[in-house]
Order: sequence, then C-alpha cells, then structure tokens
Amino acid sequence: MIAVFVNCFTVLLGSSVGVLFSKKISAKITDAIQLACGLVSFIMGVQMAFKYQNVVYLALALILGGIIGTWADLDGKILCFGKFLEKVFCRSEGNASELPPASDSFSDENPKKLEFSEGRPKKNFAYAFLNSSVLFCVGAMAIVGSFQAGIEHNYSTILLKSILDGFVSIGFGAAMGIGTAFSVVSIFLYQGALTLLSVLISPYVSEQMIAELTGSGGALIVLIGINLMGIKKIKTANYLPAVLFSVIFVLCEPLVKNLLGI
Repeated sequence: MIAVFVNCFTVLLGSSVGVLFSKKISAKITDAIQLACGLVSFIMGVQMAFKYQNVVYLALALILGGIIGTWADLDGKILCFGKFLEKVFCRSEGNASELPPASDSFSDENPKKLEFSEGRPKKNFAYAFLNSSVLFCVGAMAIVGSFQAGIEHNYSTILLKSILDGFVSIGFGAAMGIGTAFSVVSIFLYQGALTLLSVLISPYVSEQMIAELTGSGGALIVLIGINLMGIKKIKTANYLPAVLFSVIFVLCEPLVKNLLGI
C-alpha cells in the first residue's frame, strides 16, 4: 500500500501547487492552462484508445456503458459526492462562496446556469473531483502497477505513475481548482482495493484484458479532453460502465468460442 500513499501524496502536492499558482495569474492565463490540459488529455486518451485489440468490444462497451451510466445517472451521483466533499471541507473555511454550485455545471433543467466560459467550464469543485478521479484511475498503469505492488512487491510502475500524476495534477489544479486534490479519495479506494485484491484477481487478468481496459479508459480520457477544451459538454462519468463491459467481454470470450465451436 505504500505506493498508493505515494501516489495520493504526489497528486495532493501537485494540485495544491496548481491551485496556489492559479491565484497569482490572470483568468486568461488560467483559461490557456485549461485548454492545454484539455488538449493533452485528448492526445493521451487517443493514444490509449488505440491500444484495444478488438474494436467490436470497444464499440459495444462504450455504447452499452453509456446507456447504463445514463440510466443510472452516474455522473450526477459522483458530482453530488463531490458537492458533499465541498460542503464538508470547504464551506467551513468560508471558501465555498468562491465556488459555483456543483449541480449547476451539468444541469439539464437549468441550461442557462451552465458554468462555461467561452465554451469551457469554470472552476467547480465537484467537476474537478470527477474529471481528475477518472483521469487518474482508468489508465493501465493503475491496474498493472497495483497488481505488481500487491503480488510482486514491485512498486516501480506505481511510482512512475505517481510522478506523472503529480505533474498533471499541477495543470488540473490550476485550471479546475482544489477539487482536483480530492481525487486522492478515488485513487486511494481504487488502487488500494486493486492492490489488496491483486492475488485473487490476477489469474483472470490477461494481456487482452489490459489492452481492452486501456482502450475503453482512453476513450473516457478523450471525453475529458473534449470537456476541458469546451468543444462539447459531455457527462463523462456516465460512460464508466464501459470499463466493466470491457472486462466482461474478455472473460466471456472463451465461453462463447466454446459454445460456437471456434
């Protein structure tokens, strides 16, 4: 678990530096940083998405995942959790007045209240928490690194991820605010669970599964980039079930082949 704590620390440190840095620069520079973060996220997501091995699995995972996630309103639920964290940790400090309500940024009922500046979302605690959590948790390094740490006690992959996440969180903290720092909650729960359960899960994890998970995770990061650049407002978290469907398809493939006699 030590590598998970290191990862949480680097994200917390990086996002704190980003928030402090953002207070010393103009809104135009902050917008430029956010656009750059969106572009980097988009490019990184595209690179990851092309790691897939079966494009049919990727397509079906995204379609079915989007349907299930939209039906369950995962995006809204995660934003509500982010708003809860904001109330607990920020309002007591008197800083909440500086932050727009989390529910407004993705309100279908109040389209005029969308927190977008020239197409890009303004700083929003819950929005930052959601996007940072997705970005730092869906990559292959989080999965492979957690397994290596839990089974082999090899922390090199997670430590490398920690360094990368730390630098990325500086830009995200400057662009989206202190909500980025609270993504450490998601990192701790997700990577911590993978590390502790790695011995039980590892027999079912193949190179193909890692590839499909990377592909669907990359697609989610593309959506984050599109959001940050203000191209289109997308409820990214509604597509999180795509990652689960990628796992299901890979696990079911041998069974289907046996039934079909392939």
